[in-house]
Amino acid sequence: MNEQLVIMLTFVQGTGTLAPIIFIFFHVIRQFIFIPVIMVCMVGGILFGSVLGTVFSMTGLLILSALFYFCIRKMPSTYEKLLKIKNKWFGRYAKMTVGQIAILRLIPFFHYHLLNLCLLERRPDFKGFMRGAFATNLPLAFFYTVFGEFITHFTPTISVIILLALLALVYILREKMSTVAWNEFFSKQQETKNVCS
Repeated sequence: MNEQLVIMLTFVQGTGTLAPIIFIFFHVIRQFIFIPVIMVCMVGGILFGSVLGTVFSMTGLLILSALFYFCIRKMPSTYEKLLKIKNKWFGRYAKMTVGQIAILRLIPFFHYHLLNLCLLERRPDFKGFMRGAFATNLPLAFFYTVFGEFITHFTPTISVIILLALLALVYILREKMSTVAWNEFFSKQQETKNVCS
């Protein structure tokens, strides 16, 4: 993966005025060559600086989110896989808030499109989805563009503390209400009665 990143860094630096367009396009195709979003945002900070790197990363991530919105319904097997993972990790009835999704995007091991699916469940209309995508991608693009160079220099202890703080924020920002289907609630009560008998 590091060789691909070095090749991309060298290529984009050598393209001059086309560099921002190629960088934005790279955000869209990076999932096909298995490069995490975080790495691309860090490279944006190295190549373009904090402000322009954040702007170009946001542009690429918003284009990627729009493509996800229009394409996910046309790929039912991928949609089902993401839904199955979402149900396994967060529960069938969990609806993530926009704040939770924004914080989870900062944690490196959460799948980008899994969080897009959570956002799609929260905001199913395109305008609302794109507003949510902007709100959830901005911390990701800003944080990893500005501080990307310094994150690699953190000690493991500081990295664990940052990760635990982000997980605590996800818990604090959770939706305080859960919905359970009527049939499922009473079928579980019947099962517990049978076990107790």
